Amino acid sequence: MTGKLPIHFLSLIIPVFKQEKTIIHNIRRIKKVLDNIRYDYEIIIVIDGTVDSSFAKLKKAEIPKTKIIAYEKNQGKSFAVRLGMLEAKGDYVMFMDSGMEIDPNGISMLLEHMEWYNADIIVGSKRHPASYVDYSLSRKILSYGYYYLVKTLFGVKVRDTQAGIKIFRKKVLEKILPRLLEKKFAGDLEMLVVARQLGFDRIFEAPIRLDYRLSNITSAATLKSILGILIDTSAIFYRAYVINYYKKNRRGRLNGKLKVLKYIFPRLKGE
Repeated sequence: MTGKLPIHFLSLIIPVFKQEKTIIHNIRRIKKVLDNIRYDYEIIIVIDGTVDSSFAKLKKAEIPKTKIIAYEKNQGKSFAVRLGMLEAKGDYVMFMDSGMEIDPNGISMLLEHMEWYNADIIVGSKRHPASYVDYSLSRKILSYGYYYLVKTLFGVKVRDTQAGIKIFRKKVLEKILPRLLEKKFAGDLEMLVVARQLGFDRIFEAPIRLDYRLSNITSAATLKSILGILIDTSAIFYRAYVINYYKKNRRGRLNGKLKVLKYIFPRLKGE
């Protein structure tokens, strides 16, 4: 495309669940940011369960350079991200949350850090000195507690494994994707642990702007999520250091019998 450098192609994965009221606005906002980056791109939207009209609205909107993937039953964010990554055409593959808690202008910042550091992975981090964060004290306490747990168990150098924006080189994903198992809570951590175990150690942080306040911190749903994160984190530790699962050659089975619906508008190059 005119004005775009052919050096890299970016695939941006956006997992979506129950966002029919905001999804069109959010995707258009993200696309506006991508239109101003140096590289050409595609947006892969993964509807993690067709429980509302998100898929129908996106299909009707016909937003250019978008590919929509949907399936009936909710599988979890990490599953959705991995499915999108398997469809990615770019040599740079990024994912970010669709709720706009993270400012999409941070996309450019992560891309710049990818170039500056010649990185394998760049992690958007709430704890980067240049980050701006606005979230509740309760969430901060949980976040710091999880950081120290991850540091103790895995020795991961990044200070924030859970912020919902990261970018990978395609060559990294080709190695780690067949080994990943997490579907819901700790998929971000699993990606970083597996990459590190396979020798991809050029993992760095980039600043983000995050505006998110966790409400009802003692609610059943939130407590269930916290328990889920702890269980999944323990499972990653067991696979990584007890049975050495991730270092073995694996052929991943992501879809199984899942019925996946794809919609592409307009037709993307190579489709």
